[in-house]
Amino acid sequence: MGTFYLLPKEGTFYKANLHCHTVVSDGDLTPEQVKEAYMGQGYSIVAFTDHNKYCKHEELNDEGFLSIAAYEANIDQFSPHEDAWPSLKVYHFNFYDKYPERREKEEKIPMPLRRYNDIEYINGYIDLMKTEGFLACYNHPYWSLQNYEDYKDLRGLWGMEIYNHGCEHDGLYGFHPQSYDEMLRTGQRIFTVATDDNHNREPFDSPLCDSFGGFVMVKAGSLDYSAVMEALEKGDFYFSMGPEIKEAYIRDNRLVVKTSPVEKIFVIQEGRDCYKKLAPIGECITEAEFEITGREGYIRVEIRDGKGLYAGTNAFWMDKVMAALAESE
Repeated sequence: MGTFYLLPKEGTFYKANLHCHTVVSDGDLTPEQVKEAYMGQGYSIVAFTDHNKYCKHEELNDEGFLSIAAYEANIDQFSPHEDAWPSLKVYHFNFYDKYPERREKEEKIPMPLRRYNDIEYINGYIDLMKTEGFLACYNHPYWSLQNYEDYKDLRGLWGMEIYNHGCEHDGLYGFHPQSYDEMLRTGQRIFTVATDDNHNREPFDSPLCDSFGGFVMVKAGSLDYSAVMEALEKGDFYFSMGPEIKEAYIRDNRLVVKTSPVEKIFVIQEGRDCYKKLAPIGECITEAEFEITGREGYIRVEIRDGKGLYAGTNAFWMDKVMAALAESE
């Protein structure tokens, strides 16, 4: 058999925050301040996802920084009671523009109506924005007070947030791998991202700072808008709270994973079985190999370091993996 790369062999990794709010909506920093802060922490990409307002900030782009044109759409439950907000369920979606050159800087993108209980309408809106050239990401289900019944029938998504750093501060609502697996098990072949969802109401040195905690590492040929969006659309990235996944590929029915120093390397599957390698107590590991049968349904790598921080790949469906391996012989 040939080789199947969970992360591309060629290209450069670029650090990206795909959920960010500025003074355009309810954030406290200007886009310029966001760029300066994030570049100072090694980021090359920020998607500006202000609430219900499409904006692109191409004036920020240079050889070391790329801004992604985007917005966050809210579909919230309705209540006539002013104090109902803490218990209202919400659908929040980020929409990332693949073709910003087609639109004005602050083009009036149609925002969804507040029809929370109408899944047909919600899927219709997602489909509409897909035809307009956007990638749709389902945000923070735990913080949104949602469960399996709320997201099992969503369709047309590109991805979902497995970790949201701002939500982690709001009530330890940030990490929800179970939601990702449940969505996968309904047949939704989607990717997953870690984000900040930063509003920057606290200083950067505060333990409550909501920046620099969740990101994706995008592997693309260059820091060019079309190259980065193509990599995102294809799933050429992994999510992280800190640890690195340096390589992940399948060769000769063996999955090889190489990482920064971590305590655990797991391979999660469609069923309850998993493959795993753990470091001896007090030590770290940086690689693992696992035999792949092709009967796993899907696989996704998830790692955890000594600080309890996670990183992981997207899910890969084994029917496509085995077909690709057979073709590459």
